[in-house]
Amino acid sequence: MELRGRSVLIVGFERTGEALCRFLLDRGARVTVSDRKPAEAFGAKLGPFLDRGVVFETGGHRPETFLSAGLIVPSPGVPPIAEILAARDRGVPVLAEIELACLFLKGRIVAITGSNGKSTTTTLVHKILREAGLRARLAGNIGTPLVSFVDRSRDDDIYVTEISSFQLEYTERFTPAVAALLNVSENHIDWHGTFDRYFAAKTKLILRMGPDGRAVLNRDDARVWGLRSEARARVYGFSRKRRLARGACLEDGWVVLRDGAPEKVLPAARIALPGAHNLENVLAAAMIARLLGVPPASIRRSVLAFRGLEHRLEEVLTVRGVRFVNDSKATTVDATLKALASFDRPVVLILGGRGKGGDFSPLRAAVRKRARAVVLVGEAADKIEQALGGARPVVRAPDYRAVVRTAFGLAARGDIVLLAPACTSWDMFRNFEERGRTFKREVRLLAAGLRRKGARG
Repeated sequence: MELRGRSVLIVGFERTGEALCRFLLDRGARVTVSDRKPAEAFGAKLGPFLDRGVVFETGGHRPETFLSAGLIVPSPGVPPIAEILAARDRGVPVLAEIELACLFLKGRIVAITGSNGKSTTTTLVHKILREAGLRARLAGNIGTPLVSFVDRSRDDDIYVTEISSFQLEYTERFTPAVAALLNVSENHIDWHGTFDRYFAAKTKLILRMGPDGRAVLNRDDARVWGLRSEARARVYGFSRKRRLARGACLEDGWVVLRDGAPEKVLPAARIALPGAHNLENVLAAAMIARLLGVPPASIRRSVLAFRGLEHRLEEVLTVRGVRFVNDSKATTVDATLKALASFDRPVVLILGGRGKGGDFSPLRAAVRKRARAVVLVGEAADKIEQALGGARPVVRAPDYRAVVRTAFGLAARGDIVLLAPACTSWDMFRNFEERGRTFKREVRLLAAGLRRKGARG
């Protein structure tokens, strides 16, 4: 694609927007950025780009800016707003950053998507490849934007990339060497409009691959596994429940890889990550790594040393026998259900935030079975309480200081206080990371206060 002299509109100016600006300017494009936030929200970040001739449209979107563009590149997370749709209907090409990067990047791309588990699986694959001596780069939603690698890319690079449905929505020909679809459950309905549109965005990753591609699919997810009949790529499964002729599965308590003769990797009981969903993440990661040539012994060493990510079933503290766990990344109902299923002790569950347009009622049975009580916070509290239908006692809290203290007061010794909110954090925080760190800080403040009180007593 020739970019010199082309008028390119970037929609959204966060981390990926900045990377796109540099990439396009270095190739001689005429760059405009449109963002709904006011200019002052970006502080001094605009200065260097203004000096290089970037035109900024802030505080809103003007339809004529979109209609006059030669190419539109939305940042990840920008929904299909009316201005983008109108421009696309008029023939203006709309391209995701990952697809634009693909046109210029040397090396191979590993693309991992799914409703849950993307970050953990992507991070683990990257770790396995790096520790096996491969030139692996962490890219996408939890790493560096792909376009940032173009100028230093080499043919032996492998870009392990977390891909969201937002990014896939704007792709047409994005085809990685290896792709994984981990699972699909109701998510981002507020963004995509319907579950079918959300699922269609996810399936683009698999169905656009050619015969040279390798697709890793969840055998235990009927929707995901159903894609195998349409896929042109060679399909490998992963499963906790079934033995597979080709893929990663459990056999007699061992993680086993099959593409011909079976290869034992490690006993499942030695995996440090809690929960059945994390076992699935390990199976998928091991299969991906094996497809890229990593031997089983090397995969085993990396998996055994992996302790997971911050905000994913992260142990915080045990305070007077009550164990606090931070799963702030559990922003969907399905993720919360998986978090609940990871513990065999009673749970005081913290729910709430901003909903994604989905149904909270699937939580009812799990809360009745596993929770002692529920603490609700944030915009979706009314909707969640209605969906729970009195399954367990519910207490409201106005902020996270009150959340932590209320949950501690409801818990008995030996219980788990679990932050797995089934909602985004955007009603109270910038992101799930800030929410998780606030939760951890309040737990530590609670523990310190109890220690001081004990010392005085």
